[in-house]
Amino acid sequence: MGSADSKLNFRKAVIQLTTKTQPVEATDDAFWDQFWADTATSVQDVFALVPAAEIRAVREESPSNLATLCYKAVEKLVQGAESGCHSEKEKQIVLNCSRLLTRVLPCIFEDPDWRGFFWSTVPGAGRGGGEDDDENARPLAESLLLAIADLLFCPDFTVQSHRRSTVDSAEDIHSLDSCEYIWEAGVGFAHSPQPSYIHDMNRMELLKLLLTCFSEAMYLPPAADCGNTNPWVQFFCSTENRHALPLFTSLLNTVCAYDPVGYGIPYNHLLFSDYREPLVEEAAQVLIVTLDHDSTTSASPTVDGTTTGTAMDDADPPGPENLFVNYLSRIHREEDFQFILKGIARLLSNPLLQTYLPNSTKKIQFHQELLVLFWKLCDFNKKFLFFVLKSSDVLDILVPILYFLNDARADQSRVGLMHIGVFILLLLSGERNFGVRLNKPYSVRVPMDIPVFTGTHADLLIVVFHKIITSGHQRLQPLFDCLLTIVVNGNSNLVYAIIRKRSVFHQLANLPTDPPAIHKALQRRRRAPEPLSRTGSQEGASMEGSRPAVPAEPGTLKTSLVATPGIDKLTEKSQVSEDGTLRSLEPAPQQSSAEGSPATEEPSQAWREQRRPSSASASGQWSPTSEWVLSWKSKLPLQTIMRLLQVLVPQVEKICIDKGLTDESEILRFLQHGTLVGLLPVPHPILIRKYQANSGTAMWFRTYMWGVIYLRNVDPPVWYDTDVKLFEIQRV
Repeated sequence: MGSADSKLNFRKAVIQLTTKTQPVEATDDAFWDQFWADTATSVQDVFALVPAAEIRAVREESPSNLATLCYKAVEKLVQGAESGCHSEKEKQIVLNCSRLLTRVLPCIFEDPDWRGFFWSTVPGAGRGGGEDDDENARPLAESLLLAIADLLFCPDFTVQSHRRSTVDSAEDIHSLDSCEYIWEAGVGFAHSPQPSYIHDMNRMELLKLLLTCFSEAMYLPPAADCGNTNPWVQFFCSTENRHALPLFTSLLNTVCAYDPVGYGIPYNHLLFSDYREPLVEEAAQVLIVTLDHDSTTSASPTVDGTTTGTAMDDADPPGPENLFVNYLSRIHREEDFQFILKGIARLLSNPLLQTYLPNSTKKIQFHQELLVLFWKLCDFNKKFLFFVLKSSDVLDILVPILYFLNDARADQSRVGLMHIGVFILLLLSGERNFGVRLNKPYSVRVPMDIPVFTGTHADLLIVVFHKIITSGHQRLQPLFDCLLTIVVNGNSNLVYAIIRKRSVFHQLANLPTDPPAIHKALQRRRRAPEPLSRTGSQEGASMEGSRPAVPAEPGTLKTSLVATPGIDKLTEKSQVSEDGTLRSLEPAPQQSSAEGSPATEEPSQAWREQRRPSSASASGQWSPTSEWVLSWKSKLPLQTIMRLLQVLVPQVEKICIDKGLTDESEILRFLQHGTLVGLLPVPHPILIRKYQANSGTAMWFRTYMWGVIYLRNVDPPVWYDTDVKLFEIQRV
């Protein structure tokens, strides 16, 4: 009965707020305390008892009351951070205010007239909360973000208390070294705290509120220049946040240390509730949002002294003002790299696990967030990228990515997953070591619907790419150039795999290239029955492509993506010199198509022109001419073959005459054991297209990232039924 009465009282308070036409004074604590002091409602209850329509009604009809509600809730969070939340009542007030703000903020962000509200200074909103502190008052957003940061390292609320006797006063709380309270062992921290269900749940509630604060970006249309930064992220990741380093380390370590399988007990996820996974998901989402930084425009100096004595300390040049990006770029110890790589590889490989008992192993669903995080790691920290490619551990990332690409190739609702997987492979293929690692034999079989083969990981890559090109849907066509570029980048190391899979490339070469034939093939595929997608899983409601989306399955949502940049915008050409280093080449002027891809129909037209008869008699019969022969013979790559014949033919003739050979086996043995070193022409320099950061891909990643977060947060549905501008939502 207590829980029912609590919900009833909370609902009555909401009704009072929506029906009041006169402003309620901020000093009327008896009224405002009804929302957080006398209730114990869960976040799901808050979303059910506070409909979005009623929040909008208060926003339009009584804006001062909504402003006071937000201000009072932030004030309670600040007071909780100041006091340390020693009593259970204080902890409950903090959680209730956090849940209420999580519900209200999206409805505020969707109205352009309200976006500046949280960045205005509210009278009496100083650090001490009194009227005498008005001149030291912060904007409401800054007070809220700093309070969340303090509460995330509040002893006995979100972290274990080490010295209970020293945290009795507000001064002692703010003098705590939060680096001693990092949530998990890993990068820069060796001590693994005792796990606590209550602490993890409180952290998750605060991180959900923090993610909601950052989500103002969802209510802004995609900008072409990608120059506007998120003010919430910018402030939270600045020097104003004294917990920036321990919080970054806590989020990273929490994600990378998570092991969903544990001791491997079958069906353990059905017998015991995993309270750690929701925290890991929330930590991964907050981490990738704080790392949303356009590296093409970053030239700001870093802070001084903030990384002294930490694992991120290095002698690198100054980094960006975003401390999270700065800390990420300064990780340099190999043991830290190994911890991060092993953690991400373990989580990405989790959906691939096979057991004799069906559904006996827990399967995670946040692999898209992990792929974005891995991209950020490789993009911002080149030392980590080189470490990944230094050993065969990169294959632990490659195989799951190929699995996801093959699994999603026919599902149009997962085109975003296809893009992020191909982008990561394109980034890796820009380094020479990638092709070398692919030559490792492929022995661990992953459940994929591909032909059985014996070969290397390069064979696996080519087979999966072939399946994508030949049996994928039409929205994957912008990725075809990237797929072929990945193969071409490793051509010197993948030559034997290409020879083994020559039938694959022969089939690709015979695919139709002129627009009418492509249109006819797509029409045939469209009329063919589509395989059923797994709409029961979280992937059933995933990312849409950059074009208008098809109707979603009942009960699902889909989000759109901005257009994918062409391969000429994604990469720059580099040439491998004799010492193995790469040097950039000046880009040659290219004519791109309307879709941003260098592939146009002109090559097909030119090829058709070349194949036309060069001359014809009056009767219409074609007759060859010497000019016609020279027109195609001069274009044949015969230099190597002619040099080969020039050297070997005299030697073979001499052997046949001297030994009177009539059997070709002796000649074959001679050719097998001979050498052509120094005889063949010098091969052309190896050209590699390396990924280069640009505003187009930065905007694409931002859209994709927020689309994933939107669809993953369904319990509670934080942003559902709000006016999102960053992407389009399709409902059925």
